[in-house]
Amino acid sequence: MKQLRRFKWTGAVLLLLSGTASHAQSILDGYVQEGLQSNLALRQESLEVKRVTESLVQARALFYPRLTFNPTYSLAAGGRRLQFPIGDLLNPVYGTLNKLTGAERFPTNLENVDELLAPNNFHDTRVSVQYAIFNSDIQYNYLIQKQLLTAQEARRRVIENELRYNIRTAYYQYLQTLDALRIYQNARSLLAETVRLNQKLVSNNVATRDAVTSAEYEVSKIDQQLAGAEKARTTAQAYFNFLLNRDLGANIRVDSALLTVPLPPQPENLAGLQESAVTHRQELDQLRGSLQAAQTAIKLNEANMKLPNVYVGGYAGFQGFGYTFRNQAYGIAQFGLSWDIFKGYEKRSKIQQARIQTETLQTRLTEVQQQIRLQVVQAYADVEATQAALQATGQGVNATGQTLKIIDSKYRNGQALLIEFLKAQNDHTTARIQQSLTRFDLLGKRAGLDKVVAL
Repeated sequence: MKQLRRFKWTGAVLLLLSGTASHAQSILDGYVQEGLQSNLALRQESLEVKRVTESLVQARALFYPRLTFNPTYSLAAGGRRLQFPIGDLLNPVYGTLNKLTGAERFPTNLENVDELLAPNNFHDTRVSVQYAIFNSDIQYNYLIQKQLLTAQEARRRVIENELRYNIRTAYYQYLQTLDALRIYQNARSLLAETVRLNQKLVSNNVATRDAVTSAEYEVSKIDQQLAGAEKARTTAQAYFNFLLNRDLGANIRVDSALLTVPLPPQPENLAGLQESAVTHRQELDQLRGSLQAAQTAIKLNEANMKLPNVYVGGYAGFQGFGYTFRNQAYGIAQFGLSWDIFKGYEKRSKIQQARIQTETLQTRLTEVQQQIRLQVVQAYADVEATQAALQATGQGVNATGQTLKIIDSKYRNGQALLIEFLKAQNDHTTARIQQSLTRFDLLGKRAGLDKVVAL
């Protein structure tokens, strides 16, 4: 009986609630929040959201006037020249006119024109301003960037939901490895006590030496299982810490508040979970954002086909040879309109292309909604099946425990063989391991249901 009492602590095997309310203020919730803040994959997605946000800022900037300071200075040598014999043509004429009038009224020393076409020692120092009064590209591009930002933010929340699920299942897996270690350690203690009992029986000539060696062999098998369980614990610990971007060997706290309920509650009705999933899943919001952007692209191309772009602008500054700024000031005001009358049916093709993209996204949205409903059905069925399996494993633990109790009493009284006791002990250990695996598997299945419903 003393040997069996060592097993009774397992009546409180780790049974965790996976509902949102049950996790409030738990250690696991703290780990989930830590992971949301430090996970590298989620941090990369946050940076991508910031990048798209900057694209929206750039699109908004196009609504404002553009003011540019643009000074230029030119030096030229060689090249084409402008040559015109103005002196050769007019000087004789002016000289004749002076003789006829008897006065020096007309210049007779005009030089022929010989200038470089490329201006030398020439500057144009000006400030220009441009403002789009109406430009459909600017307006619709801003809307598209805004809708793409909404889609990117939804994608980030998709990754958050996936990360919550991964952290929770990794935590349950770690706790399961701890539970397996405790089960094997208690089984080893029971077998070690059996070895000592058999040694006493051999020393009193009640049993033969093979009783000791057989028990020792069972201890060695448990040691192998303990080594495997320790390896699984180390791996589960490293993976959990990886998700939280911590040192892989960092200590993981066990939440004692999650050790009280014998079975997780039955999930609510399937139809309600399906509707909740279709309402809250961020994958659908991501697709809706992309669909809205595609619909806006149709409007953009239609506007380009029907409406002109109107703008105003102007220049003010100095222009001339040499940087003197004396008598070189000038100013120009502009009003412009740009309207593509015909462009080889390119715009019509772009409109059709945008409509095809919209139809594709709408079809994809409908498909994903059906996939989500299917995922909920599968996750719900997994939870129900695992709950039934857990009840069966509980019955197995009770049955093997009672069998072990009876065989242990018989063995102590010399009414049962050692092989019968070892089989009963092994069956009970196996049943308890299976119960532990099934219980933590149920918690993982509930976390999976929460993920597909986006709770």
